[in-house]
Amino acid sequence: MRRLIINADDFGLTSGVNRAVVEAHKHGVVTSATLMANGHAFEQAIALAQSQPRLGVGCHIVLVDGAPLLDQTAVRSLLDQRGNSGGPHFRQGISRFGVLALLRQLDENEIEAEATAQIRKLQAAGITVTHIDSHKHTHLFPRVLRPLLRAAASCGVRAIRNPFERIQGSQLAASPSLWRRWTEVGILRGLARQFREAVQEAGIATPDGTFAIVATGSLNERLLRIMVENLPDGTWELVCHPGYNDADLRAVQTRLRESREQELRILTASSTRDLLAAKGIEIVSFRELSMAI
Repeated sequence: MRRLIINADDFGLTSGVNRAVVEAHKHGVVTSATLMANGHAFEQAIALAQSQPRLGVGCHIVLVDGAPLLDQTAVRSLLDQRGNSGGPHFRQGISRFGVLALLRQLDENEIEAEATAQIRKLQAAGITVTHIDSHKHTHLFPRVLRPLLRAAASCGVRAIRNPFERIQGSQLAASPSLWRRWTEVGILRGLARQFREAVQEAGIATPDGTFAIVATGSLNERLLRIMVENLPDGTWELVCHPGYNDADLRAVQTRLRESREQELRILTASSTRDLLAAKGIEIVSFRELSMAI
């Protein structure tokens, strides 16, 4: 049996991203989305999510490239200390954050508190949170994973993204530009066993792995076909980022711009749905995964 969760990240980032996520669900193959509690278009995302009862909605925990929900005194170890104007902000990008996580210099209690606040904000708005993941996949670090699992459990959330990707050599052959990113991500694959053990101990469901993290920003029809044709047995997640490259998107910090519209075209193409059907792949959401535990 082969099942695929197709999850759109960054729901709530901008109005154009929100619109694209819903289009990719209504007219395409997206089954799930993760909503940013501190996104610029949060309220609109909530309204759209409530209008699409078949769309599973999780919480996209943001610990980098954004602002905390909690007061800065409660999350000091997570903040950029360079005195940014406009209030407290998390660090930009994952590089410095990752070093601090590996050096155990991020406070787990602060991470748990901020993650709990973000999940609770969605729940208070009427969302049944199906799962959690994290912006830039920060929860692949054990220092972040452990408090996120505690936050999920305390909020009654029963599933989490497995951020460790399975990639085929044919993907790299089809797009040699992915080699550098695969090498960077591969350095952290040694953390996969700790992830599995921690998730199992917490009693939280997770897919067998992910696809398209390395291809983020470069996903095209050829790469998607390779992923689908080589999908192993089990339940897997395809990570995607549909959106519109409009003025709102240009006003926020993201490296994904034109690629979001390309992904939207792929996700809503009839050929994509036909391909999944031809290969006998069932598309599901995190609801089905969490119900299995």
